[in-house]
Amino acid sequence: MEIAFTSEQEELRAVMRAFLAEHADRRRLIDSGAPHDAELWRRMATEIGVQGLAIPEEYGGSGSGTAEMCVVFEELGRALAGGPLLATAGLAAPALLACADEEIKARYLPGIADGSVIATLALVEDDGDWETGAARSTAKESGDGYAVDGAKYFVLDGAIADLVLVTAATGTGTALFAVRGDAPGLTRRAHETVDPTRGLARLDFASVPARLVSSDPSVVETAVDHARIALAAEQAGGAQWCLDAAVEYAGTRHQFERPIGGFQAIKHRCADMMVAVEAARSAAYAAALTPHTGADLAVAAACAQICCSPAYTEVAAATIQIHGGIGFTWEHDAHLYYKRAKTGELMFGTPDWHRERLARLTGITLAGNTEGASHGR
Repeated sequence: MEIAFTSEQEELRAVMRAFLAEHADRRRLIDSGAPHDAELWRRMATEIGVQGLAIPEEYGGSGSGTAEMCVVFEELGRALAGGPLLATAGLAAPALLACADEEIKARYLPGIADGSVIATLALVEDDGDWETGAARSTAKESGDGYAVDGAKYFVLDGAIADLVLVTAATGTGTALFAVRGDAPGLTRRAHETVDPTRGLARLDFASVPARLVSSDPSVVETAVDHARIALAAEQAGGAQWCLDAAVEYAGTRHQFERPIGGFQAIKHRCADMMVAVEAARSAAYAAALTPHTGADLAVAAACAQICCSPAYTEVAAATIQIHGGIGFTWEHDAHLYYKRAKTGELMFGTPDWHRERLARLTGITLAGNTEGASHGR
């Protein structure tokens, strides 16, 4: 199977790389303490149309697909650009697109496409479990809608979202509901995170007015699998930056009157990093560029995360090691990439959890489970 991008998709990559190099300043964002760069978000929408790339034209988008989003997320990962795109276009938009209600799509997707709405999906509860089955949060009919009660944790960009899609239990099962970010009864508290470039929040719901989006459990599973593939592309991009930084430093840093890249131990380490990066990129591209639905989508997402999450962590850690003392300092960006890699490894399920899920999907019986693997945490 040949996996390759079209010339238009490669042009999108060049545009995104140049745009992020000029406008995405991760250090400025961290120093400002702002939850995200609102101006960068606005310009991505108005100048490139990033938020609406994968949204059909009838809802205000471009009608592109996962391949274009893969390019975008890979470049965002390479630049370590903070922002709510993963939550909005990688998680919430696929959930809305997967639902069968055209009125719901027409109500919420145009705002996402034009960048005026930041959206997210609230799934995880206090056990940290990314399984999309039963929820302990509840939704009861109230007037012409519903009222949601409960709490959600580790919600991507939950503190700034204008639209929150939340899972909650009804009398007939778990369903997905839409809640306004400023709805009465909704309390949002930002988590203190290891990765300063990515926002997570706890959301508490106290009889919060909500609109039913879908009662189909596959909608949330589909959305999270799309987000896993987007995260894999981001991880591949971040790993490539780490490899490039390590190789460049190994060629310029001298010890014993020669570049440290000339020592066999550094050569071997860089070679191992390149193998990991290429494997991660191949897994992310295979998941994004090959059409998948249903169980095939779940298998592709699991395979991408099994490969990309540990690869990024391994390469980011090796980058710090190759840089030596400077790699551990706040002034160098290596530690920021490592923090993104490590937290990403826990997002949407750990690699062990994805291995267990892949085994279930493909009918493989496991001899034993890794501790905590069944909880994706």
